[in-house]
Amino acid sequence: MSRFADLFMGMLGAAPKKPEVVSERVQTIMFRKYEDKDRYIKEKMHARDHHLVSHKWRNRRWAVLLAVNLLFVFSFWLDIQILEGALTASRFVGFHLIDLNSALQVMLAHKHIIVNLFIGTFTVFLIWVLLGGRTFCSWVCPYHLLAEWAEALHLKLVEKKLVTDHEFHRGTRTVFWLLFALLAIVTGYTVFETLSPTGILSRALIYGPGLALGWVGLLLVFEIVYSRRAWCRYVCPIGLTYGAVGSLSPLRVSFHVEHCFHEGDCRKVCLVPHVLDVTVKGRASEESMSLGPDCTRCGLCVDVCPTGALRYEVKGLSQLL
Repeated sequence: MSRFADLFMGMLGAAPKKPEVVSERVQTIMFRKYEDKDRYIKEKMHARDHHLVSHKWRNRRWAVLLAVNLLFVFSFWLDIQILEGALTASRFVGFHLIDLNSALQVMLAHKHIIVNLFIGTFTVFLIWVLLGGRTFCSWVCPYHLLAEWAEALHLKLVEKKLVTDHEFHRGTRTVFWLLFALLAIVTGYTVFETLSPTGILSRALIYGPGLALGWVGLLLVFEIVYSRRAWCRYVCPIGLTYGAVGSLSPLRVSFHVEHCFHEGDCRKVCLVPHVLDVTVKGRASEESMSLGPDCTRCGLCVDVCPTGALRYEVKGLSQLL
């Protein structure tokens, strides 16, 4: 099976695999890295001692996320008509934008292809193919930001042994994707849109709070006391839809094995740590590898990496920049 197929199956819930073939270049790098262990350890300690803790990409991401959502709010309240509607369906300076997962749910509920939805969905499709599908999750979705703050609280409670983190099988999200699609077909109603904290929060920010915010609160409490980032990791079909769309995106986070000391700091901060399986010793097959379609391009791994082994790249342009 090709690496692309492995990554796609990994997004659906399959466990990462060890590479069947490792390039000669990677074998040379690994041999050189461990030929002199004393030098290797000194280099590792030097990199860690001189690594300045940075939140550069996290802060940029938060700024973009807040700016996008506040633009909806100001456009409505000031009636400036720059970005109208909500994240589910909107209009940006006249261009219709329709969330891909919402459009799919609507067409399944109506049981036919709605031609009028194509213009808005095609525009959004192109945007997220270029920017990397799940970039929507970490750079735009308002629930992602709240869940990130809830995650920090959850990890502190786990550290103090006041709660325990419970993990589910990652394939649960694929089951929920199919379940919500089936519910739309059977009921003729977009059930997921009623439950989606992304849509609830977006509408609440723009048009004012409602009772549905109680559901969002319950989700956050569940994630704080029981399971880290449960909605995004195990339920939300939006992440799966946008992951599939962004699977061919040129924008990616790439891993460079030569600069890695395999200490795993990146996997500890990642929402989807299976995409960082290549950072485990012996799992990289090429000198440089992208993290795959389930990566949200949030940049937390880039910020925490002390050696620059993880970095943003645009495929085909990295050699020119």
